[in-house]
Amino acid sequence: MIQVEVANTFLVSMGKDFVILLKSSEDERTLPIAIGQLEAQSIAIQLNQIPFPRPLTHDLFKTALNELGCKLVRTEICNLVDDTFYARLILQMYGRKIEIDSRPSDAIALALRFTAPIFVEEKVMEEAGIIIPEDARIEESISSETAEKEEDISNLSPIEALNRQLKKAILDERYEEAARLRDEIERMAKSN
Repeated sequence: MIQVEVANTFLVSMGKDFVILLKSSEDERTLPIAIGQLEAQSIAIQLNQIPFPRPLTHDLFKTALNELGCKLVRTEICNLVDDTFYARLILQMYGRKIEIDSRPSDAIALALRFTAPIFVEEKVMEEAGIIIPEDARIEESISSETAEKEEDISNLSPIEALNRQLKKAILDERYEEAARLRDEIERMAKSN
């Protein structure tokens, strides 16, 4: 298991979808997960410590668990099947460990409220994790490369061409395509 922290949430795809970025504490990988608008709002409210006059669903659930003597020990993003992430809540109640199936967005929203750690299975990070350049100068240089007239990629090796496409997909925040390109690059590298 890899411990992660919420790096960012942002709007993508014409205002309909949100993506949450979970940054590994062990390496440079980040796991992008598409989430719903309400969950994104709940996560953003908690991250920004915005006071709300009435409890949101995740606040209500936290209060109910606390009143029942139940503690959220951790959350785990535990599987990825057909582009769908799965998570579980690891709870403790009167010395008993309880595991509950959850959507990742709900698990993250609750983990933030309980200040519980968030973990990702290694196989999930391997399959869907990406590396996002943090240095703005790197982003600017990649942007300037792609902003110039489209370079004739016929002179590049297939892996070099895919690496260029990968950088552009990351800059354009097309993380699913970036993950696909990364997998193709790894497949090609292994076959050489």
